[in-house]
Amino acid sequence: MNIRIGQGIDFHRLRKGIALWLGGVRIPSEHGCIAHSDGDVLLHAMCDSMLGAAGLRDIGFYFPDTEPEFKNIDSKILLKRSFDLINEKGFAVVNIDSTICLEKPKISAYIPEMRVVISSILGILPENVSIKATTTEKLGFTGREEGVVAIAIVLLSGK
Repeated sequence: MNIRIGQGIDFHRLRKGIALWLGGVRIPSEHGCIAHSDGDVLLHAMCDSMLGAAGLRDIGFYFPDTEPEFKNIDSKILLKRSFDLINEKGFAVVNIDSTICLEKPKISAYIPEMRVVISSILGILPENVSIKATTTEKLGFTGREEGVVAIAIVLLSGK
């Protein structure tokens, strides 16, 4: 069996008056991510982790922010397309582990829904999608509520 591990990370600045999307779920918040797409840092990190594990390039290669096609695109579409790319190479997702670093809003109540959304796209059970949330204890740009970070690690199996 061919087993691969990949990791991904994404950062976005926050601005008032923009919708906040995390894990494919709209989170009630005064601030959202400044981005070419919907700015879902969690799904972007997951895309990069899968693409990297499969030996493919990164999310920016396949979905560049210079292309009008991806302006305001729903990141669930990017996750599905990334999943399709790894499937074409003969890989499937075993599990994914992730962390969101965000001072506020608190997002733990939304994690179960995120797990269902992501697992349905990746064709795995929700219990195989781990999402953790943490703050940076007021340190750095996330602590100052200027941005958000997501990190994802995936395990793929293949031929």
